[in-house]
Amino acid sequence: MSGHSKFANIKHKKEKNDAAKGKIFTVIGREIAVAVKEGGPDPANNFKLAQVIQKAKANNMPNDTIERGIKKAAGDVGNVNYQVNTYEGYGPSGIAVIVDTLTDNLNRTAANVRSAFSKGAGNIGTPGCVSFMFDKKGQIIIDKEECDLTADDLMMIVIDAGAEDIIEEEDSFEIRTAEEDFEAVVEALKAEGIETASAEVTMIPQNYVSVTDPNAVKQIRRILDILDEDDDVQAVYTNWAEADD
Repeated sequence: MSGHSKFANIKHKKEKNDAAKGKIFTVIGREIAVAVKEGGPDPANNFKLAQVIQKAKANNMPNDTIERGIKKAAGDVGNVNYQVNTYEGYGPSGIAVIVDTLTDNLNRTAANVRSAFSKGAGNIGTPGCVSFMFDKKGQIIIDKEECDLTADDLMMIVIDAGAEDIIEEEDSFEIRTAEEDFEAVVEALKAEGIETASAEVTMIPQNYVSVTDPNAVKQIRRILDILDEDDDVQAVYTNWAEADD
């Protein structure tokens, strides 16, 4: 898979998630709880919840499971104690890694993240040590197989809503926005009935780094695999240009 193709990454991760639904359902369940606490149980009036629901459906979470999660969170708002925390560090060959977590036990999560870096010969750094290498952007991916429009057609739809750029890949379109314009661009696409493969505010590397040493590649993958298996980890961002398998 290419480190530059977001759509390839999505498909790759979905295959992994299909083999570990317990983990992804736990992650999404926590996101639902936090979204409901912050904005209420109605996705029509809670954009964040609507996006989590979209993510849940993309990962084949059953509708009744989603609805139960929303109802449970709505009835348990005062007891939702998940805390957001971000860790930054370096993997082998100076690869930058950012880890977003959502946890009810900061001590446990910190120990687990630190252990993941250590097992892959990496190091946790101080806040801000690598985040300056990334830009926080809205990123919307559209599968070309599900869309008959050209890049120019899409640009005409989303430019007034705040889209900054459209990047055309072989199998997808990637729309990038400023963080504050993300919701408006998603709604503009929705109004036109355009399906999205992924829509999220994410950290996009300013530059990608290639690693040729096989041992370093093995260690980087070890860090990422351990983090991917941790229920407290919501997202991992890296500037590693992963080579095609």
